[in-house]
Amino acid sequence: MSEKISINEKFARFTDHWRPKTVASLNRQDVKLVKVQGEFPWHRHEAEDEFFLVWKGRFRVEFRDRIVDLGPGEAVVVERGVEHRTAADEEAEIIIFEPADVRNTGDIVDETYTAPQGVSI
Repeated sequence: MSEKISINEKFARFTDHWRPKTVASLNRQDVKLVKVQGEFPWHRHEAEDEFFLVWKGRFRVEFRDRIVDLGPGEAVVVERGVEHRTAADEEAEIIIFEPADVRNTGDIVDETYTAPQGVSI
């Protein structure tokens, strides 16, 4: 059964950074919420595109040749195979759309940043 999802309420349930939480799944895609601050490691996803939508704060996606700076209500798609890292100078809240089985660190495993998969709130 379809139920209303309060994005603000879901973000209020956690404080950790770089640990995506699934709030909905559809068509083999997950809708994830993540709080970010600082710089994430450089990585790529060989087979998956990622969609980042800023809910609160400022967020940037850095590519080797450019930086895309985003504010609330702005989004970017990172195409599969493109090396990138994400960053925020202050805490930001981000909504991510990506295939359900994507590892957040893509082609790398990092003790600090690789998040467990399948964590829902």
